[in-house]
Amino acid sequence: MVAVRPGDAEAVLARRDPGKNVVLLFGPDIGLVRERADALVRAVVTDASDPFALVRLEGDELSADPRRLIDETSTIGLFGGERVIRVRAGARNIVPALKPVLEGPPGALVVVEAADLKRGAPLRNLCESASNALAIACYADTQRDLARLVDSMLAEAGLTIDRDARELLVSLIGGDRLASRGEIAKLALYAMGNGRVTLEDVRVIIGDASALALDDVVDSALSGDTKGAVVALAKAFGAATRPDAVLGALLRGLSALHHMALQMEGGLSADRVVEKARPQIHFSRRPKIEKALRAFGAERCLKAMLAVDEAILAARRNAALAPAICERTVLQVAQQAAHRRV
Repeated sequence: MVAVRPGDAEAVLARRDPGKNVVLLFGPDIGLVRERADALVRAVVTDASDPFALVRLEGDELSADPRRLIDETSTIGLFGGERVIRVRAGARNIVPALKPVLEGPPGALVVVEAADLKRGAPLRNLCESASNALAIACYADTQRDLARLVDSMLAEAGLTIDRDARELLVSLIGGDRLASRGEIAKLALYAMGNGRVTLEDVRVIIGDASALALDDVVDSALSGDTKGAVVALAKAFGAATRPDAVLGALLRGLSALHHMALQMEGGLSADRVVEKARPQIHFSRRPKIEKALRAFGAERCLKAMLAVDEAILAARRNAALAPAICERTVLQVAQQAAHRRV
């Protein structure tokens, strides 16, 4: 078997074995598939714009004409040097096109890009069982991978990043390597000349600004920070967030708080409940969540949830008054928390 473990992929690609003349890159992270294919091409071909050195083929074309691939791999470059055939697999079967390449003498390097392939899929099975092929799965980056990517890209830009800023950034990116690179590059451009990236830089530049503002509204209201709730609500409205969406986020926050309050009533401390919450609560939010737990018991959470639910209905029925309804409800929750907090 020549399947490469995800953790070994970078090392295997960095010291590519010339005897492996077919490399299958597949997985749910299409950005990482493309990035690794680009790196393989750069390692072999001096000029990617040279049509004699790099040939691009669509999988659906090969399915209709399987002989095309073996013809291309057998062709000698006009100016010598190794050639690369880059194949983007589609919905149709390209196994008949790849089999002759794997069974014949070594020729050009074939790099196949595919989407996620289940174990036992014909294309994956062919490349995993062939001694002269590599099958490399490309899964979404782990938090550790993302942290390394953040540090390396910012270091190249002459920047450092604060620990809390890195943690928030890593929580907002991921899922697609190219998209992550794009977000980090955008952040580096914004912070250029400052020497370091701060938490506020990340909040301003990365991800969905309205989503971050919603977290601020909910956390401030539930912890009794009335002034903070007003400021966060203004930011949310400034990001074109609908009033009913703000109230919906507040309702979800109360629901999560109710679940945690029940655990506290079962004997757990506030910090322990927050620590074991899933999805995990970012450390920058924990102090306010702990304050909220001290302000609201399970019964009070239920009463607040009913009030917010009624406000959502009222806001949807009267769009003109929705911002006022939203603001009044958020402030009422914040004031209740402030008065009851111990």
